[in-house]
Amino acid sequence: MTAVLFDFSGTLFRVESTESWLRAVLADAALTLPEPELAEAARALEEAGALPGGAIPAELPSELADVWAVRDESAELHRAAYTGLTRRVPLPDPGLYDALYDRHMTPEAWSPYPDTAKVLRTLRGRGIGVGVVSNIGWDLRPVFREHGLDGCVDAYVLSYEHGIQKPDARLFSVACEALGADPRDVLMVGDSRPADGGAAALGCQVHFVDHLPVSERPDALLPVLDLVG
Repeated sequence: MTAVLFDFSGTLFRVESTESWLRAVLADAALTLPEPELAEAARALEEAGALPGGAIPAELPSELADVWAVRDESAELHRAAYTGLTRRVPLPDPGLYDALYDRHMTPEAWSPYPDTAKVLRTLRGRGIGVGVVSNIGWDLRPVFREHGLDGCVDAYVLSYEHGIQKPDARLFSVACEALGADPRDVLMVGDSRPADGGAAALGCQVHFVDHLPVSERPDALLPVLDLVG
């Protein structure tokens, strides 16, 4: 293998819990909710699938189905899809809906998995090209910079910057070209079989990890080091 492509959310990093997300935004707005109400609002947001990178909607509203299907093709569609889901949950101030969306784009909302830094730095040391290929509606580069990992990534290929979302093979092709790598010599690592599995159409090998909380997945990325040889 000459290069490895990684998904972002659920693969290298994990977003904070829905409750932490809501608490942070309420604190920034100097608003408080009684604990039972806060817990219920967090539960409702989780069920709605309102946190990008979190749970998928338990039930997708018909009026959001079209935008949801293409949400990762532009920043505008991504915001519309997720704020549409958030607005299904009553909150004490209308400004909170956009504030919640804005919060999830901050480095503070994301934590790397325990083995992320080791794997990325080891690949760098071996001279293996590293790309991040993500279905996303915002620039995740600051997250990597904040956690000291930007220097380990050679190329970021983000769906909203190309108007293409995984599993479309064209997005993986852009990443391989950016790394100067033959797809047959590339490993794609992700947590979504439907999305990340699209790399196989180019001839890439694909390896999957489980999308789990950071505390429950300490070393799932380490096998990547053996797979690249």
